[in-house]
Amino acid sequence: MHKELVDYKEMLKEAKFKVTKKRLRMIEIFMEDERYLSAKEIQEMMNKEYPGISYDTIYRNLHTLKDINVLEQTTFGGEMQYKISCTDHHHHHFICERCGETKVVQYCPVEAWESELNGVKINSHKVELYGLCEVCQ
Repeated sequence: MHKELVDYKEMLKEAKFKVTKKRLRMIEIFMEDERYLSAKEIQEMMNKEYPGISYDTIYRNLHTLKDINVLEQTTFGGEMQYKISCTDHHHHHFICERCGETKVVQYCPVEAWESELNGVKINSHKVELYGLCEVCQ
């Protein structure tokens, strides 16, 4: 079993969730496809191995995995999208509006914004840049 998958398995156990084949397969899908995916895309992929898997099961597991920081979410194309969490360091993302590919953006503009917004303290933020990747242009 891949080391990261073992780590995610431990995260499920620590959060008192059952480690199921479906949950592990869902995590594997996100590990294999490092872009934002919709619940519909996940349901289509999971349905190949688990025919008849319901949207309720997909949504419930997506929210569980998001709540324990295995996944991160964004709104993209008018619907919630999910990808494997990037938790090793602070960064932002560029997201291709056509194919969903994501690229890491290391620069963080928050310090400049904080000084411009005299007297405020920013506690958290999320910066996402949208456009077309090299392939989709």
